[in-house]
Amino acid sequence: MCERTILFWDALRQRADNMIAHERAGKPPLLNFDYEILVDARQFERPVNYALAAIRKYGDKCIDDCLDPAKPPVVIVDPRAGHGPGIGGFKRDSEVGIAMHEGHPVYFVLFYPDPVPGQTIADVLHALRRFVMEVSRRHDGTPPILYGNCQAGWAIAILAADCEGLAGPAVLNGSPLSYWGGEAGINPARVSGGLLGGAWLTHLTADLGNGRFDGAWLVQNFENLKPEAVWEKYANLLAHIDEERDRFLEFERWWNGFYFLSREEMLAIVENLFIGNKFEQGLLRVCECCFADLRRIRNPMVIFASRGDNITPPHQALGWIPTVYGSTEDLKRAGQRIVYLINPHVGHLGIFVSASVARLEHRAILEHLDGISALAPGLYEMKIDNPTGNSDCKREAYTVHFEERCVEELRFPENRTAFRRVAEVSSRLDELYSATLGNWVRATSTPLSALLLEWFHPMRTSRLMFATAFNPLSSILMPLATSIRQDRHFAPDTNPYKAAELKAFDTIGGAVTEARRQRDTAYELWFELLYGRQKGD
Repeated sequence: MCERTILFWDALRQRADNMIAHERAGKPPLLNFDYEILVDARQFERPVNYALAAIRKYGDKCIDDCLDPAKPPVVIVDPRAGHGPGIGGFKRDSEVGIAMHEGHPVYFVLFYPDPVPGQTIADVLHALRRFVMEVSRRHDGTPPILYGNCQAGWAIAILAADCEGLAGPAVLNGSPLSYWGGEAGINPARVSGGLLGGAWLTHLTADLGNGRFDGAWLVQNFENLKPEAVWEKYANLLAHIDEERDRFLEFERWWNGFYFLSREEMLAIVENLFIGNKFEQGLLRVCECCFADLRRIRNPMVIFASRGDNITPPHQALGWIPTVYGSTEDLKRAGQRIVYLINPHVGHLGIFVSASVARLEHRAILEHLDGISALAPGLYEMKIDNPTGNSDCKREAYTVHFEERCVEELRFPENRTAFRRVAEVSSRLDELYSATLGNWVRATSTPLSALLLEWFHPMRTSRLMFATAFNPLSSILMPLATSIRQDRHFAPDTNPYKAAELKAFDTIGGAVTEARRQRDTAYELWFELLYGRQKGD
């Protein structure tokens, strides 16, 4: 136990030192693949902090070694939701790796840590469309397969739903399109905006950041959603420090690389999507002459969700379909084909980063896109049978079939009246803030005050307190840990203290889980008291 404790604290020291090194290097994308920047959107007439990259090789294996010229290009867009880019190409068995393995030319949309001052959602969408056009131009006009993870998924859906539309298949992974969806007691995130009064707090935070919204706040919200997962992460690291250290450090390098959004972007996202739910209702204005209309989408859509996803549950990934299409016949008359698949247990990040998911679901999607495009208009569930987990593309690893579904089957419990009240309250409070306190905050915020708030954010201080540069005691850990690793002593599984430790971990984890459940129940209760009881419209 003593040795594991020292190794545990040394892992936290290494994490903090990695954060500082990553920050000093400019927080580059954490892709595990060599890439070449093709288009830098910071040079556009309407600049944004995005770029289009071509994946060239993995290790010593060039893309040309497995390229199939007959296959369409794949463009993978990572979420910009507090973290940096790279989760779609974090490791060899990833979305990027599987697309390479399947012989597709692979492109990756990355972004930089700081937004261009004043950049808007419309500016970002304009840049993404230019990236899609550039990839198509490089492949004789072939429309690319668009892979969107979380936030990037709804961005791709907006592009497909605007006046210009898109031609290639769109794969949306853990992407919310129905923002009021969710189940009482299970998905509390959807009610948090109402409990906080709506968008005004986001506005305040961005103003305090001198026009930038710190992504560390979003990451903190993700951790607060399921605190028992945070406890399990550290308990697992302590219990299995020898096996888990490298994996922990690799993931934490990405998880703690906080990026920024502009005030204009963040407010538009909160007001129009998460609070206003305007995209689902066809009220999201893309430009002066166009609203995004989900009925306008004509390219095949694949929606990948998971019942274990507490950030984007299936309700939010699929709930828009019966809202936009009143019936199955309505969907068929519109000429659209939508295919969905649901993983029974993987968490939100697992949809993008899990190696087993990449080898099975993502490979199956890519291998069957031609079949999906050939389906008759309608709604289908993609079923994967007899998976063997064999990653050798020369051997059959599974079988896939598509079962036709009815739009009416996707109707979820909803409380639209209450959420409309939330949107109204949010709009009024934000107007009040802008006319009063907001003027004072914007007048007094400076780059220095924003920098101080950035570095004293609890998500940073809780990590950096272990850094060698800030904590003199941490410099003692490294030689101690090195000495222990050279002469490691393992306790047998029969050791009674080890069994007691595991029992204590389970007890604490259970207590944290129960506290979170009680908190979520209280959230739902207060939301109902403020905005109305759960009921259908």
